[in-house]
Order: sequence, then structure tokens, then C-alpha cells
Amino acid sequence: MFREMRRFKQQLSKEECEAILRAQKRGTLAVLGDGSYPYAVPLNFVYDSGCIYFHSALQGHKLDAIRSCDKGSFNVISDGTLSDDGWSYLFRSVTVFGRLREVTEEAERTEKLRLLGDKYFPTADMTESDIKKNARRCAVIELQIEHMTGKRVHER
Repeated sequence: MFREMRRFKQQLSKEECEAILRAQKRGTLAVLGDGSYPYAVPLNFVYDSGCIYFHSALQGHKLDAIRSCDKGSFNVISDGTLSDDGWSYLFRSVTVFGRLREVTEEAERTEKLRLLGDKYFPTADMTESDIKKNARRCAVIELQIEHMTGKRVHER
């Protein structure tokens, strides 16, 4: 169902892809939006146990799109490094495809919010404070990965 990478010599291993998903702070979610137009939105995320998690407002384009069609893709690009020639970059990217769902069970929601908070806040106390203050005002979304590819690119 999913295409194989055409430039397979540049393909990253599953372990390399997972390392990028753990290390990077932002990615772009793409879903089927209003009028069947693609809707891509950058967001903070956390990778855990083969899934990507992010939070959302309780209303809005992103959540409406997810509720309408549970298929989505997600892309992350590494920061990259300047190559020895002094002008081109070497970077790695990961693209995943999967099914999206709202996490509704309270203990699981809190666990995933804690993982998100611990990735972005400087202290666990700040994470707990934010969860206490804001958890009831957000949705938690899971992207269950069905297919994942990664690519090593020398941009010239």
C-alpha cells in the first residue's frame, strides 16, 4: 500500500528514524482539511512506543479534519549540518503515515501530556503545573504509525 523509497541508498534504518523522532522538537502534521484540501500544520510532539503524540485545542481545523478522516502523515527534518564545501547542508528526514485518534482515557491522556511536558519544559514541576492548569482544555491526539521512512539528504 505504501510506496518504497525510490532512492533506497539514502534510506535510514528504523532505529535511525526513531532516534530522529526522539531528538527533534517540531514536525508537520498533514491531514485532509476543508474542501478536501491538504492541511499541514507544524506542531510540538513526542514519540513514544511506535506512536506520535501531540496536543490540540478542543476545537479547530486540525481536530475537525482528524475527526472527519483518521489518516494522516507526519514529517520531521533534522537540524542539519553544514558540509565541508561551506554552503550545502546534510540533513535527515523522517516521514510517517498512520491513523489518528483522540486519546480519551484520563490516565493515558495525563501520561502523554506528561511525556510532552517533560520534553519541552525545563523541570518536572513545570510539567505538573501545566497539566494541572491546562489539561482539561486540550485534546491529546495519537498518530499510530503504519509506515515510516527516513532519508539522508545532501542538499546541493
